[in-house]
Amino acid sequence: MHSIVLVVHIFVSVSLIISILLQSGKGADIGAVFGGAGGQALFGGAGPADFLNKATRILAVVFLITSLTLGYFMFEKPTKSIMDSKPKTANEQPVQPVQPVQPMNPVIPNGK
Repeated sequence: MHSIVLVVHIFVSVSLIISILLQSGKGADIGAVFGGAGGQALFGGAGPADFLNKATRILAVVFLITSLTLGYFMFEKPTKSIMDSKPKTANEQPVQPVQPVQPMNPVIPNGK
């Protein structure tokens, strides 16, 4: 199941990038991208703007759903609780700290 959702997620991601890049900015005409009036015939009478708008919205929703699904699959539930650990018993002795090592005086060669 995880592999199927991952493949769909990658496909939707690439499609979403393409649909966003094909959209026109404010005041620009996307019909020029498809060769003038040919863009109108390709996407129908409403033009490419409405088709790309709807496609982007649908792809964004599918992207969100697949992202949440992949996050749910990757979530690992803890298998061990801190409450399961054994309490310290009276016969266990605490570890004594190690005494620090005293630095040695360096030997200076040739009396310098």
